[in-house]
Amino acid sequence: MLDQEMIRTFLTVAETASFSDAAKRLHKTTATISYRIKLLEENTGAPLFNRTTRSVLLTPAGLHLLERSREWLAWLDAMPGELRQINDGVERQVNIVINNLLYAPHAVAQLMAHLVAQFPLTQFTFSRQIYMGVWDALLHDDFALAIGVSGTETLSDTVEIHTLGEIDWVFVMAANHPLAQETAMLTEVRLRQYPAINIEDSARRITKRVAWRLTGQKEIQVSDLETKLAAHLAGVGIGFLPRSLCQRYLESGDLVARMIPAMRPPSQLSLAWHKEQTGKAALEIVRLFQDNTSTITGFIAPLNSRNKLAE
Repeated sequence: MLDQEMIRTFLTVAETASFSDAAKRLHKTTATISYRIKLLEENTGAPLFNRTTRSVLLTPAGLHLLERSREWLAWLDAMPGELRQINDGVERQVNIVINNLLYAPHAVAQLMAHLVAQFPLTQFTFSRQIYMGVWDALLHDDFALAIGVSGTETLSDTVEIHTLGEIDWVFVMAANHPLAQETAMLTEVRLRQYPAINIEDSARRITKRVAWRLTGQKEIQVSDLETKLAAHLAGVGIGFLPRSLCQRYLESGDLVARMIPAMRPPSQLSLAWHKEQTGKAALEIVRLFQDNTSTITGFIAPLNSRNKLAE
């Protein structure tokens, strides 16, 4: 009833809204096209077209079949390649989670371009998570690989890691902020008078972490680093920012860096993937990072790499 020839005939009639035009396109007689559609309607038990003297229009049932038919034919067309791909050890889908500290549209696009060229039939999905949310997604959701898990020690015996480098933190405030005018070491009493600007940890099943906030201090939570930077520049609050993100504003004088009693240590970040992961696409990403290729430069740029730290 729903063989490829029958479905392609139905699709052609739906696209041309004409039995005769469909016949010309398929190099068949109009009678053959009309017979196929009649047979399809009899087998499905539903009229698929409203026929007039000038055109044939899809019924609601026909519109539904049109959508399903396109999906079905696309699946059939792709299936031989997908089967060869699976046989060759290439995954049908690879989900990748990225730490918001390393997430940059151009970096994701560059990696995506490389992967799509190498594995055109694989579906790639990218997600951005915050702090322990990266580990959470890797351990509890269907993610094959994580770019930027916190630490250099794995949280599971089933996960391999490769150290990427460190994020340096700077305690900053706007140049016109009241604390920027003080020359003495900032005390917790003074710091507590102003809001801390933070991004909430996205972990759901692992204990969340707070970047920096003193007991009793007001906190303003924002959704991403770009908003956090903008809030600092606007003088809304105080807190830590990655040096790579705020360095040019420190040089321009828009932001001021200060020392506080408890400075935030550098955050070590790593690449992490499941040990049992044998798919070629995921392992290609691992190779790109282990070989420090130009494809992943955008992710590494914010970090003090191990090579830089050794210099």
